[in-house]
Amino acid sequence: MASMGLTVVGAAGRMGRNLVQAIQDMDGVHVSAAVERAESPDLGKDCGDLAGIGALNIPVTDDPLTAFAKSDGVLDFTSPQATLAFAEIAAQARIVHVIGTTGISVEQDAPLKAAARHAVIVKSGNMSLGVNLLAELVRQAAQALGTDFDIEILEMHHKHKVDAPSGTALLLGAAAASGREIDLAGHSVRVRDGQTGPRPEGSIGFATLRGGSVIGEHSVIFAGEGERIELTHRAESRHVFARGAVKAALWGHGKEPGLYSMKDVLGL
Repeated sequence: MASMGLTVVGAAGRMGRNLVQAIQDMDGVHVSAAVERAESPDLGKDCGDLAGIGALNIPVTDDPLTAFAKSDGVLDFTSPQATLAFAEIAAQARIVHVIGTTGISVEQDAPLKAAARHAVIVKSGNMSLGVNLLAELVRQAAQALGTDFDIEILEMHHKHKVDAPSGTALLLGAAAASGREIDLAGHSVRVRDGQTGPRPEGSIGFATLRGGSVIGEHSVIFAGEGERIELTHRAESRHVFARGAVKAALWGHGKEPGLYSMKDVLGL
């Protein structure tokens, strides 16, 4: 099979540089284009130089239409609004769109589902293979333990992260809700302040910490009477997300159009 050409959007950012590195490190893929916003000071620079791996002779552009037209897939860890625009272009180009963008609202899911009628979209709140395995363990634990155990999800990220709870925390919350066969939106507790009263039975609590340069730490706590179970994942490098995204693109290449998740990629 010919090598899969991938466009990296947000190529000059921290995650974009990791994506370029991951593509170069893995077999069966190559960087076909690098895209940044129109006002980026890095336009015209070589994406390989920006990633610290040496020149690839691929300058950063602000033209996604041309970039997507010569690619088999796009790796997207940008912003919700940018992701919606990229989804429309990727659908027109009929290429694989891997979305690691967080903070996408329920309302913003609708245009992504529409785009998935024409292209393969793999969307996940976390592209790490370990986190997605953790989500499956959380689902199984929630199913087995029932409401005798309270569920709390604790996450910490670097001080620059703009959305809360994190996409990964919500992914884990959804897994817990699935295990209990309940709706997460109707049972999640996002904020506690003042006289909150007793903890509502069956609720799924979220706690958010921000500070320093923490890449990502997530714990799901099952607290029962006299015992506690904690399932934890710590990301030590953004490279784990980048490698997962590339694996998702390779998995999606040649698949039927549709909206997929990392559970599909992992066969869970």
